[in-house]
Amino acid sequence: MKKTLLFGLLAGSLLSVTSCSNPDYKKDDEVTAKPLEYPAAVDTTGGKKAPENAATREVNAANATEDIKKMQPVM
Repeated sequence: MKKTLLFGLLAGSLLSVTSCSNPDYKKDDEVTAKPLEYPAAVDTTGGKKAPENAATREVNAANATEDIKKMQPVM
C-alpha cells in the first residue's frame, strides 16, 4: 500500500511538472521596464487660490460648516 502510494505521488508530481513547461514560450531578453507616466492633476478649483490661513485653520464641524456655506451658490 505504501509503495503504490509513493509511486502514485511520484508519477503525479512528474506529470504536473512536465505539463507546466511550454515549448512555444519564448523569453524576451530585450524587455525593459520604464517608469509609469501619470497624467497631470486636474484643477478643480477653477483657478481660485486657497486662502493663506487655510493651512492654519483647525478642522472641526464649525469651520467645515462655514466653508460649505461659502461654497454654496447664492439663490
